[in-house]
Amino acid sequence: MTVVAAPVPDLHLQGVGHTYRSARAEPVVALTPTDLTIEGGEFVALVGPSGCGKSTLLEIVAGLRPASAGNVLLGGAKVVGPGRRRGVVFQQSSSLLPWRTVAGNVELGLITAGQPKHERDRRVADELKRVGLTDFADRAVYELSGGMQQRVQIARALAADPDVLLLDEPFGALDAFTREHLQEQLRSIWKATGKTVILVTHSVEEAVLLATRVVLLSPRPGRVIADHRIDFTRRDEPAVALRADPDFVSFAASLRAAIGQQQTVEPEGVLV
Repeated sequence: MTVVAAPVPDLHLQGVGHTYRSARAEPVVALTPTDLTIEGGEFVALVGPSGCGKSTLLEIVAGLRPASAGNVLLGGAKVVGPGRRRGVVFQQSSSLLPWRTVAGNVELGLITAGQPKHERDRRVADELKRVGLTDFADRAVYELSGGMQQRVQIARALAADPDVLLLDEPFGALDAFTREHLQEQLRSIWKATGKTVILVTHSVEEAVLLATRVVLLSPRPGRVIADHRIDFTRRDEPAVALRADPDFVSFAASLRAAIGQQQTVEPEGVLV
């Protein structure tokens, strides 16, 4: 019998806004009420100048930060906190547990979800194979390079089989060669899984290379000022060929110019 995978649900942001409040300072409006619909299976990159609310928006979708206004709906259900339907990968690998092995970190979400051991073992093996870390399953995470640790984070997020994969500058701290390798791997993972992916990045080239849609936010307080659909990720050429494509170069240049026109300096200490 053929098993047909359930369709990936759409994600709806309805008037989502956020204001940071402190007893010692004036409130900071990071994100004005924002409406955004992301169809199941899209790869969306959020770009914009520093402090425009990209990470704030991602954290709200992840359920890690409550919105000050509006709602996030995934498949019609309101997001009220973290959940297995949304996997998160951060820029730093500090969320990995150093006292657990690579496999132990990947299976962590499955343990908390009450998955039986045989199912955990299967899922962990599948995802470590997907990210090329099968031979490192029993190693401590601190023995791995930065790029390998990021692959552990991706495998851990995918192991729970989420509908949406959320990535906050996942390759920002890596060297250029490792970053390009993992970008190519992420393209392959998205094509193989068909999951919805939302990527926060400061790299214009990364956004254009990976996304099917690039959403540009304004300086703080953030709001959507441009929404472009592109298709470079859907093409089969290797990344090095795409980067040399005149259409790629032209679009990246126009997007970089648009961001440059929006640049602003954020007050020190404001995390948005």
